[in-house]
Amino acid sequence: MPTSLAPVSVDELKAIAKRVRAHIVEMVYEAQSGHPGGSLSAVELGVALYWNHLRVDPANPEDPGRDRFILSKGHATPFYYAVLAERGFFSADLLSGFRKLGSPLQGHPSMKALPGIEMSGGSLGQGLSFAIGHALAGRLEGREFRCWVLLGDGELNEGQVWEAAMAVPHFGLGDRVIALVDRNGIQNDGFADRIMRTNPPAMFAGFGWKVIECDGHDMAAVDAALAEAERPDERPRVVVAHTVKGKGVSFMENNPGFHGKAPTREQLEQALAQIAEGLA
Repeated sequence: MPTSLAPVSVDELKAIAKRVRAHIVEMVYEAQSGHPGGSLSAVELGVALYWNHLRVDPANPEDPGRDRFILSKGHATPFYYAVLAERGFFSADLLSGFRKLGSPLQGHPSMKALPGIEMSGGSLGQGLSFAIGHALAGRLEGREFRCWVLLGDGELNEGQVWEAAMAVPHFGLGDRVIALVDRNGIQNDGFADRIMRTNPPAMFAGFGWKVIECDGHDMAAVDAALAEAERPDERPRVVVAHTVKGKGVSFMENNPGFHGKAPTREQLEQALAQIAEGLA
């Protein structure tokens, strides 16, 4: 199944990323709740993936041959919903209802609430295992879809992630499961390496994966890394994107305080102005 779009230029991807970032800060402000930092860090990964690599059709979101995007770091729903809305899975008008009573835009993703949601998330460490189940089922059914899994680097503290990392090559699923690591260095309680030091490139390589590293905010580099991950290899592929938590908003950048904190009205206006100016 091809993507339903012609290839999108890097300049167009950057313009979409600006809109996605603006949606993120507006949603979290309106709800006075949510996770802006880890949503802003993942924008380039999500935009490049959904527009140039993920084989999906928003007009037919249940197509059995579609690629699956699995948000393992399930708290990053502002990023997820903004990308899905911009990609056409549902109206951007819904975004203003984020985390409000009666809205389908829950704080963590629910498969039954919105088109395009592949896994009900929230509990960390489960997305790669979930993708393995999808990939095995696809192989049994003779389908060729891929599962792209976005992991947070704090989530890599979870042992289940590494059991799944062993299972992907063991079951020969390297062309069906591609992992993406949003390596922003901060998790819920602070800086990730102070809580539990990890080295994702070395760890994935140790389990037999091909590691592709990139600057996670250089759109051209991200797009190229995803293209490299699509190329057949005897090893499963992981893209480790080096990112900045809160990227694009100066007072959120590399600030653990904005893992799960909403901006004030004044901060929102500052954030939107900085996003409009573009990444430094």
